[in-house]
Amino acid sequence: MGDLFWLTDRQMERLTPFFPKSRGRARVDDRRILSGIIFVNRNGLRWRDAPVAYGPHKTLYNRWVRWSRMGVFARMLMTLAEAGQDVSKIMIDATYLKAHRTASSLHRKKGGAVASLASQRAA
Repeated sequence: MGDLFWLTDRQMERLTPFFPKSRGRARVDDRRILSGIIFVNRNGLRWRDAPVAYGPHKTLYNRWVRWSRMGVFARMLMTLAEAGQDVSKIMIDATYLKAHRTASSLHRKKGGAVASLASQRAA
């Protein structure tokens, strides 16, 4: 399990002030859950594919949704970004490309746009 992501003590010290107060029962270990959320998001996994070491996938998902709605992650990111050198430019890349399942078969269509262009060029 050496390839799993775990937040360090120093990182947790910086993030702990952003965690909401626990109501009633004690919360599950914040380090484990937050490390699991980061691991799932960084690797583009489905919640159910999260490694067991991070705990139940449903707990990861519920914490992600609850804290997202409360703005916890937004406050974390804004504060960490402000601590950087140049706050006038903040860029986050969230590029996601997906080809339609028929995109690979376009060159085989007879009479389609691709075939028509090829016949025009040959003429």
